[in-house]
Amino acid sequence: MSIVVTGATGALGRLVVEELLKRTAPGEIVAVARDRAKAAGIEARGVRVKVADYSRPETLQGVFAAGDRALLISGNEAGQRLVQHRAVIDAAREAGVALLAYTSILGGPAATFSIAEEHLATEQALLASGVPYCLLRNGWYHENYTGALAGTLRTGAVVGSAGRGRVATAARRDYAEAAAVVLTGSGQENTVYELSGDTAWTMAEYAAEVSRQTGREIPYRDLPPERYTALLIEAGVPALGARMVAEADAGIARGELGATPGELSRLLGRPTTPIAEAITEALKELPG
Repeated sequence: MSIVVTGATGALGRLVVEELLKRTAPGEIVAVARDRAKAAGIEARGVRVKVADYSRPETLQGVFAAGDRALLISGNEAGQRLVQHRAVIDAAREAGVALLAYTSILGGPAATFSIAEEHLATEQALLASGVPYCLLRNGWYHENYTGALAGTLRTGAVVGSAGRGRVATAARRDYAEAAAVVLTGSGQENTVYELSGDTAWTMAEYAAEVSRQTGREIPYRDLPPERYTALLIEAGVPALGARMVAEADAGIARGELGATPGELSRLLGRPTTPIAEAITEALKELPG
């Protein structure tokens, strides 16, 4: 039996592998990547690497084996993800995996914004496959926001369309650790976890914390979704991605990403990482 992580060279996948290495022998881990060269660091630590591409189903043959416990990390190609995810689910079913965990979206069917659509369709495909599953319904990452801090400081404002809605973010590493706990634990078959940070915050509160830590006055500018979409496109975000981001903000305004059920901290056995701590770390990494 192996623990298989797809998308293992991505931002989340690498962290999942790191967390697994704390819990099991490297030889028991299989890292699946499109480019072996990008997995060289992982392979050097004794992790087995298999090359496969969600978009090329034939490459997924032989990735899984009977009894494996696997993590399907959602793809990042909007509009293509359902087809890609089905290919992974089919390969896992044919191999006879013991568990297939999937990184879905907080709230599941309650999430009505467009980013959620392919996640929900993937959930349905996984349930219909008959493969023992675990749905890791991840909320937003701190990094969705702290990753834009350089631009925030350059423009002097936090910008969005979330209004006064609250978002319960957690660190990407928190979600990675939760996935590792599930993959190395027992009794996880046919379970669903609603994973989010312990505390939900508004964009105005986020801007206030950035202001406090930088000593600058950084306001939150709330824009209509159409204007926010246009601003993102002007900044170089592809049109489809820009619309999805703005629609997700509208979902936050409706309360769709603000739930704090505490399931993530219970899986971790500790509190989730506070947003203030993530801001501090992100500021340290900025040049100058």
